[in-house]
Amino acid sequence: MPTVKFSDRYVLNLKPKTSRYEVREDNAHGVGTLALRVSPNGHKAWQYLYTADGRDRRLTLGAYPAMSVAEAHAACGAAMQAREAGRDPGAIVVAGRAETRKAPTFKDLAEQFMAEHARPNKAKKSVANDERTLKHDVLPRLGSHKAEAVDRKDVKAMLQAIVARGAPVQANRTLALVRKIYNWGIGEDLVKQNPCIALKAPGGKETQRDRVLSEAELQAFLAALPSAAGMAAESKLALRFQVLTAQRCGEVLGLRWADIDLAAGWWTIPAAKAKNRKAHRVPLSPQALDALTVARALNPDRQTVFPSPRGDKPMVETAVARAVHRILDHFTAKGRELFKDDSFVLPAFTPHDLRRTAASQMTGMGIPRLVVSKILNHAEQGVTAIYDRHSYDGEKREALDLWGRKVAGLAARARLEVVA
Repeated sequence: MPTVKFSDRYVLNLKPKTSRYEVREDNAHGVGTLALRVSPNGHKAWQYLYTADGRDRRLTLGAYPAMSVAEAHAACGAAMQAREAGRDPGAIVVAGRAETRKAPTFKDLAEQFMAEHARPNKAKKSVANDERTLKHDVLPRLGSHKAEAVDRKDVKAMLQAIVARGAPVQANRTLALVRKIYNWGIGEDLVKQNPCIALKAPGGKETQRDRVLSEAELQAFLAALPSAAGMAAESKLALRFQVLTAQRCGEVLGLRWADIDLAAGWWTIPAAKAKNRKAHRVPLSPQALDALTVARALNPDRQTVFPSPRGDKPMVETAVARAVHRILDHFTAKGRELFKDDSFVLPAFTPHDLRRTAASQMTGMGIPRLVVSKILNHAEQGVTAIYDRHSYDGEKREALDLWGRKVAGLAARARLEVVA
Protein backbone atom coordinates (compact mmCIF):
# COMPACT_ATOMS: atom_id res chain seq x y z
CA MET A 1 0.00 0.00 0.00
CA PRO A 2 1.57 3.34 -1.03
CA THR A 3 2.64 5.83 1.64
CA VAL A 4 2.90 9.55 0.95
CA LYS A 5 2.97 12.99 2.56
CA PHE A 6 -0.53 14.50 2.30
CA SER A 7 -0.98 17.95 0.79
CA ASP A 8 -4.00 19.71 -0.68
CA ARG A 9 -2.71 19.24 -4.22
CA TYR A 10 -2.10 15.54 -3.66
CA VAL A 11 -5.53 14.91 -2.08
CA LEU A 12 -7.36 16.88 -4.79
CA ASN A 13 -5.66 14.80 -7.48
CA LEU A 14 -6.78 11.47 -5.97
CA LYS A 15 -9.43 10.12 -8.35
CA PRO A 16 -12.11 7.52 -7.52
CA LYS A 17 -11.69 3.99 -8.84
CA THR A 18 -14.09 1.15 -9.41
CA SER A 19 -13.52 -0.03 -5.84
CA ARG A 20 -12.62 1.74 -2.63
CA TYR A 21 -8.92 2.24 -1.96
CA GLU A 22 -6.76 3.73 0.77
CA VAL A 23 -3.62 5.87 0.88
CA ARG A 24 -1.51 6.10 4.04
CA GLU A 25 0.87 8.81 5.12
CA ASP A 26 4.50 8.12 6.00
CA ASN A 27 4.80 7.84 9.79
CA ALA A 28 7.84 7.25 11.93
CA HIS A 29 6.14 7.69 15.31
CA GLY A 30 5.01 4.09 15.73
CA VAL A 31 1.72 5.14 17.39
CA GLY A 32 -0.59 5.12 14.40
CA THR A 33 -0.93 6.34 10.85
CA LEU A 34 -3.05 8.95 9.07
CA ALA A 35 -4.87 7.47 6.07
CA LEU A 36 -7.33 8.65 3.46
CA ARG A 37 -10.04 6.37 2.04
CA VAL A 38 -11.39 7.18 -1.42
CA SER A 39 -14.76 5.66 -2.39
CA PRO A 40 -16.01 4.96 -5.91
CA ASN A 41 -18.44 7.86 -5.62
CA GLY A 42 -15.56 10.26 -4.88
CA HIS A 43 -16.11 10.54 -1.13
CA LYS A 44 -12.83 11.00 0.79
CA ALA A 45 -12.59 10.19 4.52
CA TRP A 46 -9.70 10.71 6.92
CA GLN A 47 -8.82 7.69 9.07
CA TYR A 48 -6.49 7.17 12.01
CA LEU A 49 -5.05 3.64 12.01
CA TYR A 50 -3.57 2.30 15.24
CA THR A 51 -3.20 -0.80 17.43
CA ALA A 52 -4.82 -1.27 20.88
CA ASP A 53 -4.97 -4.44 23.00
CA GLY A 54 -3.18 -6.34 20.25
CA ARG A 55 -5.84 -5.54 17.65
CA ASP A 56 -5.76 -3.23 14.62
CA ARG A 57 -8.24 -0.39 14.98
CA ARG A 58 -9.55 2.36 12.74
CA LEU A 59 -10.98 5.75 13.82
CA THR A 60 -12.75 8.01 11.30
CA LEU A 61 -11.67 11.62 11.83
CA GLY A 62 -13.75 13.46 9.23
CA ALA A 63 -14.44 13.95 5.53
CA TYR A 64 -12.42 15.93 3.01
CA PRO A 65 -12.75 18.85 2.17
CA ALA A 66 -14.90 19.65 5.24
CA MET A 67 -11.83 18.62 7.25
CA SER A 68 -8.77 20.12 5.57
CA VAL A 69 -5.37 18.48 5.38
CA ALA A 70 -4.10 20.69 8.23
CA GLU A 71 -7.12 19.83 10.38
CA ALA A 72 -6.65 16.12 9.64
CA HIS A 73 -3.02 16.34 10.77
CA ALA A 74 -4.11 18.11 13.96
CA ALA A 75 -6.80 15.52 14.72
CA CYS A 76 -4.39 12.69 14.01
CA GLY A 77 -1.79 14.33 16.27
CA ALA A 78 -4.28 14.54 19.14
CA ALA A 79 -5.16 10.86 18.66
CA MET A 80 -1.46 9.93 18.67
CA GLN A 81 -0.92 11.82 21.93
CA ALA A 82 -3.77 9.88 23.52
CA ARG A 83 -2.26 6.63 22.24
CA GLU A 84 1.18 7.56 23.62
CA ALA A 85 -0.49 8.18 27.00
CA GLY A 86 -1.88 4.65 26.94
CA ARG A 87 -5.45 5.60 26.12
CA ASP A 88 -7.61 4.32 23.30
CA PRO A 89 -8.65 7.35 21.15
CA GLY A 90 -11.56 5.39 19.67
CA ALA A 91 -12.96 4.65 23.13
CA ILE A 92 -12.60 8.36 23.99
CA VAL A 93 -14.64 9.32 20.92
CA VAL A 94 -17.36 6.77 21.70
CA ALA A 95 -17.60 8.02 25.29
CA GLY A 96 -17.81 11.60 24.06
CA ARG A 97 -20.65 10.75 21.68
CA ALA A 98 -22.54 9.05 24.50
CA GLU A 99 -22.04 12.14 26.66
CA THR A 100 -23.32 14.32 23.84
CA ARG A 101 -26.42 12.17 23.47
CA LYS A 102 -27.12 12.60 27.19
CA ALA A 103 -26.51 16.39 27.09
CA PRO A 104 -29.70 18.46 27.55
CA THR A 105 -31.45 19.99 24.59
CA PHE A 106 -32.48 23.63 24.73
CA LYS A 107 -36.03 22.44 25.44
CA ASP A 108 -34.75 20.47 28.47
CA LEU A 109 -32.84 23.53 29.72
CA ALA A 110 -35.82 25.85 29.23
CA GLU A 111 -38.23 23.50 31.00
CA GLN A 112 -35.84 23.15 33.94
CA PHE A 113 -35.43 26.94 34.10
CA MET A 114 -39.20 27.46 34.19
CA ALA A 115 -39.76 24.75 36.82
CA GLU A 116 -36.89 25.58 39.17
CA HIS A 117 -36.51 29.34 38.75
CA ALA A 118 -39.27 31.15 36.88
CA ARG A 119 -42.43 29.66 38.40
CA PRO A 120 -41.23 29.79 42.05
CA ASN A 121 -39.86 33.35 41.77
CA LYS A 122 -41.74 35.30 39.11
CA ALA A 123 -45.25 36.72 39.01
CA LYS A 124 -47.90 34.58 37.35
CA LYS A 125 -48.32 37.02 34.45
CA SER A 126 -44.57 37.09 33.75
CA VAL A 127 -44.45 33.29 33.80
CA ALA A 128 -47.34 33.13 31.33
CA ASN A 129 -45.57 35.58 29.02
CA ASP A 130 -42.35 33.53 29.16
CA GLU A 131 -44.23 30.30 28.43
CA ARG A 132 -45.98 31.92 25.47
CA THR A 133 -42.66 33.23 24.08
CA LEU A 134 -41.02 29.82 24.42
CA LYS A 135 -43.93 28.01 22.81
CA HIS A 136 -44.38 30.29 19.79
CA ASP A 137 -40.96 31.79 19.08
CA VAL A 138 -38.12 29.82 20.69
CA LEU A 139 -38.81 26.09 20.95
CA PRO A 140 -39.90 25.63 17.32
CA ARG A 141 -36.42 26.84 16.26
CA LEU A 142 -34.08 25.87 19.09
CA GLY A 143 -35.95 23.24 21.12
CA SER A 144 -34.36 20.15 19.55
CA HIS A 145 -30.82 21.61 19.49
CA LYS A 146 -28.37 20.55 22.16
CA ALA A 147 -28.27 23.50 24.56
CA GLU A 148 -24.48 23.62 24.38
CA ALA A 149 -24.54 23.57 20.58
CA VAL A 150 -26.79 26.63 20.11
CA ASP A 151 -24.63 29.47 18.78
CA ARG A 152 -25.00 33.19 18.04
CA LYS A 153 -26.07 32.51 14.45
CA ASP A 154 -28.97 30.34 15.64
CA VAL A 155 -30.17 33.03 18.05
CA LYS A 156 -29.76 35.86 15.53
CA ALA A 157 -31.70 33.96 12.85
CA MET A 158 -34.55 33.38 15.31
CA LEU A 159 -34.65 37.06 16.33
CA GLN A 160 -34.51 38.30 12.74
CA ALA A 161 -37.53 36.15 11.88
CA ILE A 162 -39.50 37.77 14.73
CA VAL A 163 -38.52 41.27 13.59
CA ALA A 164 -39.44 40.38 10.00
CA ARG A 165 -43.01 39.58 11.01
CA GLY A 166 -43.32 43.09 12.47
CA ALA A 167 -42.74 42.37 16.18
CA PRO A 168 -39.47 44.13 17.14
CA VAL A 169 -40.42 44.54 20.79
CA GLN A 170 -41.22 40.81 21.04
CA ALA A 171 -37.79 40.10 19.53
CA ASN A 172 -36.20 42.11 22.36
CA ARG A 173 -38.23 40.20 24.95
CA THR A 174 -37.23 36.88 23.35
CA LEU A 175 -33.53 37.75 23.44
CA ALA A 176 -33.81 38.76 27.11
CA LEU A 177 -35.52 35.45 27.98
CA VAL A 178 -33.01 33.24 26.13
CA ARG A 179 -30.11 35.17 27.68
CA LYS A 180 -31.64 34.69 31.13
CA ILE A 181 -32.12 30.94 30.58
CA TYR A 182 -28.47 30.49 29.64
CA ASN A 183 -27.20 32.64 32.50
CA TRP A 184 -29.20 30.49 34.89
CA GLY A 185 -27.93 27.33 33.20
CA ILE A 186 -24.31 28.46 33.63
CA GLY A 187 -24.95 29.09 37.31
CA GLU A 188 -26.37 25.59 37.66
CA ASP A 189 -23.44 23.99 35.74
CA LEU A 190 -25.78 22.78 33.00
CA VAL A 191 -24.06 24.70 30.17
CA LYS A 192 -20.68 26.38 29.83
CA GLN A 193 -21.42 29.41 27.64
CA ASN A 194 -24.15 31.85 26.67
CA PRO A 195 -24.70 32.36 22.91
CA CYS A 196 -26.46 35.67 23.60
CA ILE A 197 -23.34 37.43 24.88
CA ALA A 198 -22.83 40.81 23.13
CA LEU A 199 -25.99 40.41 21.02
CA LYS A 200 -27.81 43.74 20.73
CA ALA A 201 -31.57 44.09 21.09
CA PRO A 202 -32.80 43.49 17.51
CA GLY A 203 -35.83 45.74 17.97
CA GLY A 204 -33.73 48.76 18.93
CA LYS A 205 -34.14 50.88 22.01
CA GLU A 206 -37.67 50.80 23.45
CA THR A 207 -39.37 53.97 24.59
CA GLN A 208 -41.13 53.69 27.91
CA ARG A 209 -44.86 54.22 27.63
CA ASP A 210 -45.91 57.39 29.45
CA ARG A 211 -49.55 57.97 28.43
CA VAL A 212 -51.35 59.85 31.20
CA LEU A 213 -54.95 60.96 30.85
CA SER A 214 -55.61 64.61 31.57
CA GLU A 215 -58.22 65.49 34.17
CA ALA A 216 -60.73 66.25 31.40
CA GLU A 217 -59.99 62.94 29.65
CA LEU A 218 -60.37 61.01 32.91
CA GLN A 219 -63.65 62.78 33.62
CA ALA A 220 -64.98 61.93 30.15
CA PHE A 221 -63.95 58.29 30.65
CA LEU A 222 -65.65 58.05 34.06
CA ALA A 223 -68.79 59.76 32.78
CA ALA A 224 -69.07 57.52 29.72
CA LEU A 225 -68.19 54.22 31.40
CA PRO A 226 -71.62 53.30 32.86
CA SER A 227 -73.43 53.73 29.54
CA ALA A 228 -70.77 52.06 27.38
CA ALA A 229 -72.54 49.49 25.24
CA GLY A 230 -70.64 46.37 24.28
CA MET A 231 -68.71 46.13 27.54
CA ALA A 232 -69.60 43.74 30.34
CA ALA A 233 -70.73 45.26 33.62
CA GLU A 234 -67.89 43.44 35.41
CA SER A 235 -65.36 45.08 33.08
CA LYS A 236 -66.77 48.53 33.80
CA LEU A 237 -66.61 47.95 37.54
CA ALA A 238 -63.08 46.57 37.31
CA LEU A 239 -61.87 49.64 35.40
CA ARG A 240 -63.47 52.02 37.90
CA PHE A 241 -62.01 50.01 40.78
CA GLN A 242 -58.58 50.22 39.13
CA VAL A 243 -58.81 54.00 38.92
CA LEU A 244 -59.80 54.20 42.60
CA THR A 245 -57.04 51.87 43.86
CA ALA A 246 -54.25 52.62 41.31
CA GLN A 247 -53.30 48.93 41.18
CA ARG A 248 -52.25 46.88 38.18
CA CYS A 249 -55.00 45.73 35.84
CA GLY A 250 -53.98 42.07 36.19
CA GLU A 251 -54.10 42.30 39.99
CA VAL A 252 -57.54 43.93 39.86
CA LEU A 253 -58.95 41.31 37.48
CA GLY A 254 -57.52 38.51 39.65
CA LEU A 255 -59.14 39.90 42.80
CA ARG A 256 -60.97 37.31 44.94
CA TRP A 257 -63.34 37.92 47.82
CA ALA A 258 -60.97 35.94 50.06
CA ASP A 259 -58.41 38.74 49.62
CA ILE A 260 -60.77 41.46 50.90
CA ASP A 261 -61.68 42.54 54.42
CA LEU A 262 -64.81 44.58 53.82
CA ALA A 263 -65.32 45.41 57.49
CA ALA A 264 -61.85 46.90 57.90
CA GLY A 265 -61.64 48.22 54.33
CA TRP A 266 -58.50 46.39 53.21
CA TRP A 267 -57.48 44.49 50.11
CA THR A 268 -54.43 42.23 50.53
CA ILE A 269 -52.64 41.24 47.32
CA PRO A 270 -50.84 37.93 48.01
CA ALA A 271 -47.13 37.77 47.28
CA ALA A 272 -47.76 35.13 44.60
CA LYS A 273 -49.90 37.60 42.63
CA ALA A 274 -47.81 40.75 43.20
CA LYS A 275 -45.33 41.69 40.48
CA ASN A 276 -42.49 42.23 42.98
CA ARG A 277 -43.41 39.02 44.87
CA LYS A 278 -44.19 40.96 48.05
CA ALA A 279 -47.63 40.95 49.71
CA HIS A 280 -49.28 44.36 49.43
CA ARG A 281 -52.07 45.94 51.51
CA VAL A 282 -54.36 48.36 49.69
CA PRO A 283 -56.73 50.53 51.76
CA LEU A 284 -60.20 50.72 50.23
CA SER A 285 -61.82 54.15 50.04
CA PRO A 286 -65.62 54.45 50.47
CA GLN A 287 -65.88 54.79 46.69
CA ALA A 288 -63.91 51.56 46.15
CA LEU A 289 -66.13 49.78 48.69
CA ASP A 290 -69.18 51.04 46.77
CA ALA A 291 -67.82 49.42 43.60
CA LEU A 292 -67.32 46.14 45.49
CA THR A 293 -70.89 46.31 46.81
CA VAL A 294 -72.22 46.49 43.26
CA ALA A 295 -69.87 43.69 42.17
CA ARG A 296 -71.18 41.46 44.99
CA ALA A 297 -74.78 42.16 43.96
CA LEU A 298 -73.98 41.24 40.36
CA ASN A 299 -72.40 37.87 41.19
CA PRO A 300 -73.29 36.92 44.78
CA ASP A 301 -72.12 33.30 44.47
CA ARG A 302 -68.76 33.84 42.79
CA GLN A 303 -65.35 33.66 44.46
CA THR A 304 -63.89 36.05 41.87
CA VAL A 305 -64.88 39.70 42.31
CA PHE A 306 -64.86 40.53 38.59
CA PRO A 307 -65.50 37.12 36.99
CA SER A 308 -65.30 36.26 33.33
CA PRO A 309 -68.60 35.77 31.47
CA ARG A 310 -67.37 32.21 30.87
CA GLY A 311 -67.30 31.15 34.50
CA ASP A 312 -65.90 31.84 37.93
CA LYS A 313 -62.44 32.78 36.74
CA PRO A 314 -60.71 36.13 36.20
CA MET A 315 -61.23 38.07 32.99
CA VAL A 316 -58.31 38.23 30.58
CA GLU A 317 -56.47 41.54 30.70
CA THR A 318 -56.12 41.73 26.93
CA ALA A 319 -59.88 41.27 26.52
CA VAL A 320 -60.56 44.29 28.74
CA ALA A 321 -57.96 46.33 26.84
CA ARG A 322 -59.61 45.43 23.53
CA ALA A 323 -63.01 46.38 24.91
CA VAL A 324 -61.68 49.81 25.91
CA HIS A 325 -60.21 50.29 22.44
CA ARG A 326 -63.48 49.33 20.74
CA ILE A 327 -65.48 52.06 22.46
CA LEU A 328 -63.05 54.98 22.27
CA ASP A 329 -65.55 56.82 20.06
CA HIS A 330 -68.13 56.51 22.84
CA PHE A 331 -65.75 58.13 25.34
CA THR A 332 -65.05 60.95 22.88
CA ALA A 333 -68.76 61.54 22.25
CA LYS A 334 -69.46 61.69 25.99
CA GLY A 335 -66.63 64.18 26.45
CA ARG A 336 -68.03 66.45 23.73
CA GLU A 337 -71.44 66.31 25.36
CA LEU A 338 -69.97 66.89 28.82
CA PHE A 339 -67.78 69.86 27.92
CA LYS A 340 -69.94 71.27 25.09
CA ASP A 341 -66.88 71.06 22.87
CA ASP A 342 -67.08 69.38 19.45
CA SER A 343 -63.29 69.39 19.15
CA PHE A 344 -62.77 67.17 22.21
CA VAL A 345 -61.08 63.84 21.42
CA LEU A 346 -60.07 61.09 23.86
CA PRO A 347 -56.95 59.46 22.33
CA ALA A 348 -56.30 55.74 22.66
CA PHE A 349 -55.24 54.46 26.08
CA THR A 350 -54.85 51.15 27.90
CA PRO A 351 -55.98 49.97 31.34
CA HIS A 352 -52.39 50.30 32.56
CA ASP A 353 -52.52 53.99 31.60
CA LEU A 354 -55.31 54.38 34.18
CA ARG A 355 -52.92 53.28 36.94
CA ARG A 356 -50.29 55.74 35.71
CA THR A 357 -52.96 58.45 35.50
CA ALA A 358 -54.12 57.86 39.09
CA ALA A 359 -50.52 58.08 40.33
CA SER A 360 -49.88 61.28 38.38
CA GLN A 361 -53.12 62.89 39.57
CA MET A 362 -52.36 62.01 43.20
CA THR A 363 -48.91 63.61 43.10
CA GLY A 364 -50.55 66.62 41.42
CA MET A 365 -52.87 66.87 44.42
CA GLY A 366 -49.85 67.19 46.72
CA ILE A 367 -49.66 63.59 47.92
CA PRO A 368 -45.95 62.79 48.55
CA ARG A 369 -44.25 60.69 45.89
CA LEU A 370 -43.08 58.19 48.51
CA VAL A 371 -46.67 57.56 49.61
CA VAL A 372 -47.78 57.17 45.98
CA SER A 373 -44.89 54.72 45.45
CA LYS A 374 -46.09 52.71 48.47
CA ILE A 375 -49.62 52.65 47.03
CA LEU A 376 -48.25 51.41 43.70
CA ASN A 377 -46.17 48.72 45.50
CA HIS A 378 -43.03 49.68 43.63
CA ALA A 379 -39.93 47.68 44.55
CA GLU A 380 -37.37 49.64 46.56
CA GLN A 381 -33.60 49.39 46.37
CA GLY A 382 -30.64 50.21 48.60
CA VAL A 383 -30.69 51.58 52.12
CA THR A 384 -34.36 52.54 52.03
CA ALA A 385 -35.42 48.97 51.29
CA ILE A 386 -33.34 47.64 54.19
CA TYR A 387 -34.09 50.11 56.97
CA ASP A 388 -37.52 51.58 56.22
CA ARG A 389 -39.89 49.16 58.00
CA HIS A 390 -42.77 51.64 58.31
CA SER A 391 -45.92 50.20 56.75
CA TYR A 392 -47.34 53.58 55.61
CA ASP A 393 -50.83 52.12 56.04
CA GLY A 394 -52.15 55.37 57.54
CA GLU A 395 -50.61 57.54 54.83
CA LYS A 396 -51.87 55.24 52.08
CA ARG A 397 -55.42 55.27 53.45
CA GLU A 398 -55.47 59.04 53.79
CA ALA A 399 -54.17 59.42 50.23
CA LEU A 400 -56.62 56.97 48.65
CA ASP A 401 -59.56 58.44 50.57
CA LEU A 402 -58.60 61.86 49.22
CA TRP A 403 -58.21 60.40 45.73
CA GLY A 404 -61.56 58.61 46.02
CA ARG A 405 -63.29 61.91 46.76
CA LYS A 406 -61.55 63.47 43.76
CA VAL A 407 -62.72 60.64 41.49
CA ALA A 408 -66.26 60.94 42.85
CA GLY A 409 -66.19 64.63 42.02
CA LEU A 410 -64.95 63.97 38.49
CA ALA A 411 -67.63 61.32 38.01
CA ALA A 412 -70.44 63.39 39.50
CA ARG A 413 -72.35 63.06 36.27
CA ALA A 414 -71.76 59.33 36.16
CA ARG A 415 -73.72 57.42 38.79
CA LEU A 416 -72.31 54.03 39.77
CA GLU A 417 -74.77 51.99 37.75
CA VAL A 418 -74.85 48.83 35.70
CA VAL A 419 -75.92 48.73 32.07
CA ALA A 420 -77.04 45.31 30.94
